[in-house]
Amino acid sequence: MSNTHYVTGSSDKSRGTALALCVIGGMFGLHQFYVGRIGKGVLYACTMGLFGFGWIGDILKILNRSFTDNVGNPLRH
Repeated sequence: MSNTHYVTGSSDKSRGTALALCVIGGMFGLHQFYVGRIGKGVLYACTMGLFGFGWIGDILKILNRSFTDNVGNPLRH
């Protein structure tokens, strides 16, 4: 029987900072740029936060702690 250990990663990005950037400049993708999702940040900037729907959805995801960085790690508290 093998002894497998699973390690879950943790982002070096702060959930509080991501939330503040999302509330203040989410329509321009500031929170997406902060967590390293450059392409999605450009998309948000060009579409005003996916016409507002993506922006509001991201606020809810950050509050629910399901928002992740560019490599899929959860944001730190």
